[in-house]
Amino acid sequence: MNNLTPVVKNLIIINCLFFAATFICSFLYQIDLTRILGLYYFTSDYFRPYQLATHFFMHGSIWHIGFNMIALGQFGSPVENAWGGKRFLIFYLVTALGATFTHFAFNTFQIYFLNYDLAQLEFTSLASGAVFGVLMAFGMLYPDAKLMLLFPPIPIKGKYIAVLALVMGVLIDSSGNVAHFAHLGGMIFGYFLIRYWNKNRYQF
Repeated sequence: MNNLTPVVKNLIIINCLFFAATFICSFLYQIDLTRILGLYYFTSDYFRPYQLATHFFMHGSIWHIGFNMIALGQFGSPVENAWGGKRFLIFYLVTALGATFTHFAFNTFQIYFLNYDLAQLEFTSLASGAVFGVLMAFGMLYPDAKLMLLFPPIPIKGKYIAVLALVMGVLIDSSGNVAHFAHLGGMIFGYFLIRYWNKNRYQF
């Protein structure tokens, strides 16, 4: 934790606090915070506006939060070092909301073109959307950085890390409860936000 940058460290702490609260409320009080603070489609009876702010701090399992927080710490700190805390936080929030927009757009396509019933859509947590945006930022800032994967143990350059993570996520879990389009949305919004900043030399 001592090697983490300030915003990254605080984001990890907040995510872990939400996860701990979810576990405690479920174990002691049989309250499922994931279904309260996770995100439902906006036509659902269970949708609440505050979910737009809380859903990207929710995680479905210890493996989910573990991967996200390791990735955030590993790749987010170099990005924050390059940009500074304010710019990094703006980027994180924009990609998180971009992931939400993409996920809702995909749901809308399912409803109106595939006749899919999403009136009572199950909740989803889109915390990974912002993390995939951070992976995209790392790849654009450090394209030639040499990394060594654990599984499989092969070398890879920084510019490929986000795409590889997306592909592996789909291969490992292709179930509908994992918002893969949200992951893609986080990457896309991150890419275009960085291009915009670079073109306009936006300063913070």
